[in-house]
Amino acid sequence: MLDDFGTDGPAIEPPTPVERARPEGVPGVWRVRDGYVEHPFVRPREVRALPFQIDLARIGLEEDLLVVLPTGLGKTVIAALEAAEILRRAPGKVLVLAPTRPLVQQHAEAFRRWLVPMRTSRFTGTVRRPVREGGWETADLVFATPQIVENDLAAGRYRLTDVGLVVFDEAHHAIGKYAYVPIAERYRTERPPGGRVLGLTASPGGRDERIEEVVRVLGAQRIEARSREDPGVAEYVQPTDVDLVWVDLPPETMRIRELLATAAHTTAHKLQKMGYLRTKPIRSLSVKDLLALRAEIFARPGPMVRRFGPLYHQLVLLHLHHAQERLETQGLEPFLQYLDRVAAKPKPSRGDLGVLKLPEVVQAIAEARAYLRSTKEPSHPKLDALVELVRGTLERTQDHPPRVLVFAQYRDTIQGIQTLLERQGWTTGRFVGQATRDAEDPGMSQKDQARVLEGFRQGRFPVLVASSVAEEGLDVPDVDLVVFFESVPSEIRAIQRRGRTGRSSLGRVAVLLTRATRDVQYQAAEVRRERSMRRIVRRLSSAARRRPTAATEPPVGAPD
Repeated sequence: MLDDFGTDGPAIEPPTPVERARPEGVPGVWRVRDGYVEHPFVRPREVRALPFQIDLARIGLEEDLLVVLPTGLGKTVIAALEAAEILRRAPGKVLVLAPTRPLVQQHAEAFRRWLVPMRTSRFTGTVRRPVREGGWETADLVFATPQIVENDLAAGRYRLTDVGLVVFDEAHHAIGKYAYVPIAERYRTERPPGGRVLGLTASPGGRDERIEEVVRVLGAQRIEARSREDPGVAEYVQPTDVDLVWVDLPPETMRIRELLATAAHTTAHKLQKMGYLRTKPIRSLSVKDLLALRAEIFARPGPMVRRFGPLYHQLVLLHLHHAQERLETQGLEPFLQYLDRVAAKPKPSRGDLGVLKLPEVVQAIAEARAYLRSTKEPSHPKLDALVELVRGTLERTQDHPPRVLVFAQYRDTIQGIQTLLERQGWTTGRFVGQATRDAEDPGMSQKDQARVLEGFRQGRFPVLVASSVAEEGLDVPDVDLVVFFESVPSEIRAIQRRGRTGRSSLGRVAVLLTRATRDVQYQAAEVRRERSMRRIVRRLSSAARRRPTAATEPPVGAPD
């Protein structure tokens, strides 16, 4: 097996591929016995025979398929079942792509657990090019991050001509300039007869154009969506309860918010006098609007000198928006930390310096610092609510070590939450990305991430506080409670977060919301987009089922 190979050593010549044994198939492709799948390439009594998974894998053998399935319902099992039959039918290999190294490792371990021993390679940024070339030639299964495969294909190090199946996990990434796009395009021109594409996602997006782009990029002729409530699925999943936990901003914070709102309104009014921001109320402006404003400023005709004023006010307004959001949804300390970080820039721009000199901002900073010095109240009332949620979960009698997963948008907030929970006497893990911002907020290597996740799985500590890095696909069984420290307007991210619980037992999700703040707007936007996504996916799924397909492949389960 070529897995777990090192990254050092001399270049090696590609080994000569060894022909893989191809046993006879079984009727219906997969036989079910005693509730488990039987197949020549599936380990006995390792894969439970869930009808909807077998049905989707069978469809994937017939057509290029996009599967939309809630997190925790076994999308990886579908990929493994289809891969087993693809490898049995013909020589060649299966390529499994995932956006992150931890996901690549997780898939490799799952396939190793479910399928009979095969020649396996993992391609990530830690694997040197000569090793990848040799591993590609001899592997039956290749697990990889897409950026590595994209670069290797562009350099001509190998081709996709013998790949019988490409699995695009978290397929909603297949848009724009993401590496899935050129790989899918390349596979359409190089794949062998009968080669298949399988896209897997819990959340393809809430807009028609985004979902249609994913389908177009993958070339999926068929879309199959299942929900937790669908017949044939509901009996195999656990319900998930979602609670909205409401808090109110204290008067002191509301006063500071008014100062920032006054500064933002004054700045936006100046831009309106210059001919910008005239199509939307100032109080409704979003980050997306402000980023689009910058593009609009550059698009206006005229000399560059005329753009300096609008660009200055645009940056000031963007800083004020970020500061308000942190104040409302995160707390006074994250608000101050954001402005401190702006002030600490090695080369601050005029806009950076300008926002710090605004009288309202100067007063807001002074009042925030004075209040924090004089009170024992937490930086944000959400923190008290979080402590009560964690305490109630950890003190409940259970048959396994309790686990609580807390998601927070910002690294400053993650630090504050971890400090607060540890003061309560609870051992707490931290899970963030690899980027290091400063000595007090180091990034985590892949090994550090894997070590923390394993400790959380084994119950060595009961609480994990995580950034968005933990949203996609990471398998942590029996999470008793998932807490959103703030609402997220993205339906994709909300679905991914909720999917961390309710896998083998009743799932609980708590969303912390502050009344009369952006939390409310973001929550409403997420609900609206998720409903839209479900409606669009079901429409596209129904249309794909009605479309006739060419019978170019042998019947499913037929012998070669």
